[in-house]
Amino acid sequence: MLNILWPIFIIVSYVYSCFSGNVNNINNGIFESCKSAVELTITFFGTITLWCGIMKIAENSSLSKKLSNILKPVIRFLFPDIKKDDPSYELISLNMIANILGLGNAATPLGLNAMKSLQEKNTCKKTLSNSMVMLILLNTASLQIIPTTVIAIRSSLNSANPTSIIFPVWISTILAAVAGVFTVKLFIKIGK
Repeated sequence: MLNILWPIFIIVSYVYSCFSGNVNNINNGIFESCKSAVELTITFFGTITLWCGIMKIAENSSLSKKLSNILKPVIRFLFPDIKKDDPSYELISLNMIANILGLGNAATPLGLNAMKSLQEKNTCKKTLSNSMVMLILLNTASLQIIPTTVIAIRSSLNSANPTSIIFPVWISTILAAVAGVFTVKLFIKIGK
């Protein structure tokens, strides 16, 4: 659908700029946007590379097991269908840690691996299991202590204080996560 809408928006905007005499403004805007996109990509590349590397080291070392053990009570509460020795525990905990550190881009492959692991155990392949719904909720709420991506964006846009977003992010992500977990748990209870 977006493959249809975006070209329509672009064509209509360009035609309108021709009739309103703003072709120079739209051309300047296009080149400025391209420049900004490249600068933002370079900024993200360094941040993402660093944190993906750190998460890979944690995944391959005993650190991931220690972090999984710390998060086990939380994971046990959120994912009661998963057995204690299931490899999904570690994948889910790494995904949660990446989200907590504000590393949405590093959390994505970890979340996909966790979802694949949960799907293998899913008895009805055409519908989501309760654990899969909870994982989607946690990724969507994205509880963050350090909103790394947002800070990187604010830094790239020359914000005077890029870290001033931290406290509002804490409030919004905690409230979103609590409300979401409560709602999912309620629907799971009603569905039984």
